[in-house]
Amino acid sequence: MKKLFKHLLALSTLLLSSAALAGGNVTPVNPPQPTQSGNKIEVLEFFAYPCPHCFHLHPDLSAWEKKLPKDVTLTYVPVVFRDSWEPMAYTFYALEALGQLPRLHGELFDAWNVNHIELYDLDHITSFVAQRGVDRKKFSDAYNSFTVQTKVVRSKQMLQNYRISGTPTIIVDGRFAISGLQPADTIRTLNELLDQVRKERAGGKR
Repeated sequence: MKKLFKHLLALSTLLLSSAALAGGNVTPVNPPQPTQSGNKIEVLEFFAYPCPHCFHLHPDLSAWEKKLPKDVTLTYVPVVFRDSWEPMAYTFYALEALGQLPRLHGELFDAWNVNHIELYDLDHITSFVAQRGVDRKKFSDAYNSFTVQTKVVRSKQMLQNYRISGTPTIIVDGRFAISGLQPADTIRTLNELLDQVRKERAGGKR
């Protein structure tokens, strides 16, 4: 009984300290989700190209990614909150398959949030990426591939598993969700959580 009490006390203290990091903008993922990053700390960003808050976070997160710590992985997860957003999820994974995502990720944010280009269907999306040097047929083949379809299905399942209700949401180590902060505060809180997870691991937790 004493061991159980100590475990619950330690857990509650951990959750309270996590929430305090950002004045309540860090919440526990319940239940915690398994990570796919091996010994590294997994960071996920749930985002959508039409989301203005994701657009504003993108420069800061991209700058952070360029200095990604060696013990951390970053994975982007396109969110499908409505049917009209699904083509962008397919676009994301198709460009990733073609190795074009690093080059066009930012341009897709600009298309929606700066130039107000609404990319809701494959024809318009194909024309958009083709104008930027992507082979039409290769893109269409990737977009319609079973591999990309499987990844979109997986992203939808992750949306449910993590109970994502808004974007951007950043998940750290399958356990903590960061949302509702300004870009600079998001990155600061992300770094603080990473330090916390490192200390836990050094102490033999998770």
